[in-house]
Amino acid sequence: MTSDTLNSVFEHIEANRAPFLDRLIDYLRHPSISAENVGIAEVGALLVEMLSGMGLETTLAPTEGYPMVVARWEKAPGKATVLLYGHYDVQPADPIDKWHSPPFEPTIRDGRLYARGAGDNKGQHFAQILAIESHLHVHGELPCNVILLLEGEEEIGSPHIADFVKANKEALKADLAVTADGPRHASGASMIKFGSRGEVSFELRCRHANRDLHSGNYGGVVPNPIWTLVHALGSMKNADGEITIDGFDDEIVPPSREELIAVERLPLDVEAVKRSLNLGRLDVPEHRPFYERLCFRPTLTINGFHGGYGGPGSKSVLPNEAFVKCDIRLVDAQDPADILRKVAAHVQKHAPEVEFVAQGSIHPSKTPIASPFTATLCGAFVAAQGEKPLLVPAGFGSLPCYVFTKILGIPAFQTPYANPDEANHAPNENLTLDCFYSGIRTGAALLNELGSFQLPAS
Repeated sequence: MTSDTLNSVFEHIEANRAPFLDRLIDYLRHPSISAENVGIAEVGALLVEMLSGMGLETTLAPTEGYPMVVARWEKAPGKATVLLYGHYDVQPADPIDKWHSPPFEPTIRDGRLYARGAGDNKGQHFAQILAIESHLHVHGELPCNVILLLEGEEEIGSPHIADFVKANKEALKADLAVTADGPRHASGASMIKFGSRGEVSFELRCRHANRDLHSGNYGGVVPNPIWTLVHALGSMKNADGEITIDGFDDEIVPPSREELIAVERLPLDVEAVKRSLNLGRLDVPEHRPFYERLCFRPTLTINGFHGGYGGPGSKSVLPNEAFVKCDIRLVDAQDPADILRKVAAHVQKHAPEVEFVAQGSIHPSKTPIASPFTATLCGAFVAAQGEKPLLVPAGFGSLPCYVFTKILGIPAFQTPYANPDEANHAPNENLTLDCFYSGIRTGAALLNELGSFQLPAS
C-alpha cells in the first residue's frame, strides 16, 4: 500500500508525462560518445546546470580521463544515504545506415523512443533524476539522503572510476548503491540484480613470414599464423566447452542454496530463446542450466578473428600474420589481474610464438540476496509497479559495481528499467515510454521506501 506522501509524487509524475518526455528528448539530442570524445564536456556541463537548478549540490569532478558528475542532497539526518550510479556517455552510433531514424534525433514510433542512449543509460538515469526532482517539487525535501554519481567513461570500460572512488571514499560514503541500467527480464518482468560479472579482454597476435606467400609454392613449408592461433585457442577451451587454462577455476565460489533457488524461479522458455535467435542448440556443455551459466560461470569468447583474404571469390594466399580478440567474463572472487597472468602463462606454454597483449579489465561484484535492503527495494517495485521483482543473484554483463562493494564496502544493486529489446549498443536503440514512466515511479518509490528504512544503531 502506498502512502499519501508517495501518492502525491505519483500524481505529479502522471501530470508531467509530456514535459518529462520532452526533456528526455532534449537530453538525448546531445551526443556524448566517450570512445570518440564527442560531446562529453558539453553534456557534463548540461548535467551540472540541470542538477544545480534542482537544488542539488553539484560538481563536475575531474579524473585522469573524462569528468564525473557528482550531485548530492544530504539534509535528512538519521536517514539512509543511497548512491545512485549511472553514466552519461553512450556508444558510437555506427553503423549509421542501419538506423531507421538519425541516432541523435530522438523519434517516437509505436510507443518507443528511438535514440542512442535512450536505454543505455541516459533514459534510465534521467528517470532517477526526475524521481528526485518530483519529490523535491511536491514536498520540498527528499525522504532519504542521495548522492548521484554519473560517469563519462562507462562505455570505454570505466578506466578511472576505481581511482576516483578511492580518492573520494568519504565524500561518496553511503549505505547502499543502486544502478538503473540494462534491460528488464526477457519475460518483461522487473528485476533486482545482486551483482555483475567482471571482464578482461586481450589479443593474441602471430606473425611468421615477412610477407604473404603463394599457398602452392610455400604451403606445407611455411607455418600459417592463422593455424597457429587456431591451435592456441583450441588449447584454451575444448570441444566440451571446458576452459582448460591452468588454475582458471581455482577462485570460483560455488553458488549458495539461496542463489540456486533464486535462479530456479526465473521464468525460462529455452525453445523460445532458440527460436528468437534461430539457434539449433545452446552452447556446450548442454547439461549446464541456462541461468547458472549466466550468473555463476565465467566465459571465454572469441570476439573477432582477423587474417588472410576475406574478399569475394578465392585467393590462394598463405598469410604472414593474424590476430584474434577475446574477452573473458569473470564471476565473483575471480581477480582480473590473476586471470590475465594465467592466460599469459598458458599462451607462453602452449603457443610460445604467439604474442599475448592484455587490454582492459573490470572486477566482478556480488551482494548477498539476504541483504537487509532487499525487502526495501522489493517494496519500491511493488509500490510503483504492483508486482514483486525477480531476484537475480548476478547480472550477466559487466558494470563497475565493484567500486561500491569492494572499495566503499557497501551493498550494490541493479534495478533495470529498460525494455528487454532495448537494442543497447546496436542500431535503433530504444526505450518504451511505459518503461520510462515506470522507471520514474520506481525511482520515486525507492527514495520513499529508503526513507522508512531503519539504520542499525551506530
